[in-house]
Amino acid sequence: MKKIVSFLGNEILLGLLITVLSVFTAIASYYGALADGNQNDAEIQGMQALNDGNAEYLTENQNISQDYNYYDNWYINQDTNLEAADYYQFNFSQELQDAIARDPNTVWDDQYYTEMSAVSTELFDASEANFILAADWNARGDHLQLVLTFMAIGLAFAGWASINKEESKLRAFFSLLSIIMFVVGLISYLSTPVVATL
Repeated sequence: MKKIVSFLGNEILLGLLITVLSVFTAIASYYGALADGNQNDAEIQGMQALNDGNAEYLTENQNISQDYNYYDNWYINQDTNLEAADYYQFNFSQELQDAIARDPNTVWDDQYYTEMSAVSTELFDASEANFILAADWNARGDHLQLVLTFMAIGLAFAGWASINKEESKLRAFFSLLSIIMFVVGLISYLSTPVVATL
């Protein structure tokens, strides 16, 4: 028991603990700050894609409404006013022309709507992917904050151990607690989730 107390109270061990715990505290803090920054970037990109997607969605709906209008006017005029019918037909979107070419009897098929909303769908998908990425970075940052807490507590225990006399059992006790916190913090650090970037 005396040897354990002597080992745990050793100046070199305490110096090593303080150094290692300080380094890991700084590392956890640094990578936590990076995770927070990446989370913020992903959220901003997600919001930008969402806003752009909403704007494109409105534009696409206007284009679909315009196609409805042109198609109705073309349909009404095709037998009575060829010139007007040609004008409306000329203004069909490429997607509407493709839909008519596929099946003149089923103009407004799913493919038409998919093609007309392709840009907004892509932006909404990008927005969702960025928000998921932001959540992943947030989880990593939270985990690193926990690592930082373990290391800081271990550092505090090492500090308390260092102010006691070398042969003191209290010094050995605080030194042991410092080692335990370092091990817990290290295990937590090694299990920190890795974020797959887009």
